[in-house]
Amino acid sequence: MPSPLVDVHAHFVTDDYVAGARAAGIEHPDGMPGWPGFDVGDQLASMDRRGIARAVLSLSSPGVHLVAGRDAEAAAMAEHVNDVALGYVDDHPGRFDCFASVPLPDVDAALRELTRAMTAGATGIAVESNAHGQYLGDPALEPLWAELDRRRGILFIHPTSPVSWESTGLGLPRPLLEFLFDSTRTVVDLLRATVIHRHPGMRVIVPHSGAALGSLADRVTTLLPLAVGVDAEALHLWEQLTSLWFDTAGTPFPHAIPALTSLVGTDRILYGSDSCWTPPAVVDAQLASLDTAPHPSGVSSWRELAGANAARLLNASGHPHPRADREKA
Repeated sequence: MPSPLVDVHAHFVTDDYVAGARAAGIEHPDGMPGWPGFDVGDQLASMDRRGIARAVLSLSSPGVHLVAGRDAEAAAMAEHVNDVALGYVDDHPGRFDCFASVPLPDVDAALRELTRAMTAGATGIAVESNAHGQYLGDPALEPLWAELDRRRGILFIHPTSPVSWESTGLGLPRPLLEFLFDSTRTVVDLLRATVIHRHPGMRVIVPHSGAALGSLADRVTTLLPLAVGVDAEALHLWEQLTSLWFDTAGTPFPHAIPALTSLVGTDRILYGSDSCWTPPAVVDAQLASLDTAPHPSGVSSWRELAGANAARLLNASGHPHPRADREKA
């Protein structure tokens, strides 16, 4: 039987989280019209209707560190949203996993919350592409990557607005353009810092069909060594790039996924819906494009391919449901 479809890019919100964001002055997150709602029953019904067996829940932008400098509030919010997500995992066995939110740029608090949440059953962590201007290749983040590597956890990168969005956003909601550019920027920063090479146990998911990496990979791998004055072999750029995982959230066909897979192949392509932020009709249309696009040889559909890839990813540590193992202990 084909592997069931797994949604690795499924979001949730809580009433307390939205209230906290509004209290911080965020009524139109990243320039969007407003906040979405989330109901776990509706989520399960939508998954059943779409043939999605399992979803990995995570928080979207703007994450939990809503106001620069308010580290304690961010840590408390991370604990709140992670406990809610872990509750969904417990209450609906086999239907949900979660990526825990961590309160970057407070690295110590982020490391504590990673440890707490992954011990409780989180599959990895979700981080924004930048945390108040700190990108993911920053050396200050090394303790976080080392612990995630040790635990063979997943790093799910979600884009957010760059600090300069007022100058570059063209007055448009930032998910239209800025999210893709900021995802690409932070992945290049990881490549430059050789984070992925040095932490092979940390599996990294890049959303939205790799953002702009499909178009820029040749430019980055050719010019980055020259730009930073480092020998190309020392950066291991193609090795790092081809070890990344990519989800299909957004507009994967007809152009984005074919461009990406011509570079990195198909064995690390995952399905992502981007619900609850993406309207249901748009999620349905995206899934229809996946179902009707020409699929790679050797599989019956993109669903089969993405499901098999997700099974390999989530089971790679041999410890896909640590919460259940903890309860047996």
